[in-house]
Amino acid sequence: MRKITFIALLLSFITIQAQDKGDIEIGGNIGLNGSNIAVNGNETGQTDTRTSFNIAATGEYYFSDRWGIKTKLIYDQKGWGNSFAVNEITGERSTGDAILNYISIPAMANWHFGKKRNWYLNFGLYAAFLTKAEIASIDTKEAYNTTDFGLALGIGVKFPISEKAKIFLEYDGQSGFSNIIKTTFDNSSARNGRSSLNLGVLFTL
Repeated sequence: MRKITFIALLLSFITIQAQDKGDIEIGGNIGLNGSNIAVNGNETGQTDTRTSFNIAATGEYYFSDRWGIKTKLIYDQKGWGNSFAVNEITGERSTGDAILNYISIPAMANWHFGKKRNWYLNFGLYAAFLTKAEIASIDTKEAYNTTDFGLALGIGVKFPISEKAKIFLEYDGQSGFSNIIKTTFDNSSARNGRSSLNLGVLFTL
């Protein structure tokens, strides 16, 4: 009887461990963004922050109970605050937030840590594709490059709510490598920066 119990417990342990490697999680989140741009040139510095939001679908494949590869598809509202644009037809100057909306796709290594592996830290790269650019309802998309690349980082924690479902809270950031502006008169460049606090849900397949 003891041998049967021991074998049953051993098989149960093996099954639990095996569920980690090869698992796939999918889900989604909504988040509060804070974004600006870093400017290098005659007026080096950072712009004011724009507050907006993001919404994302996310997926992860686990190579072990500690490591996975994680990716997202994000509708990402970026830009900066207190900018201006001039109407080319009327010459009228308008002020407002600079709106730069992207579809962002990060690909990151995800390290799970903690006693129950409920904490995670991820790092990798992202590519983003510009969908909208405007200031005070004036279309400024022609002034920007259509793609953006950079570093993606994040840290978060998961809270199980059932055998197959979890809620997660995470902080993630993006730091652009590429110049988002097509042409400038003073050889300056501008790079996106964005941080976000996200709340979402995950399901294990």
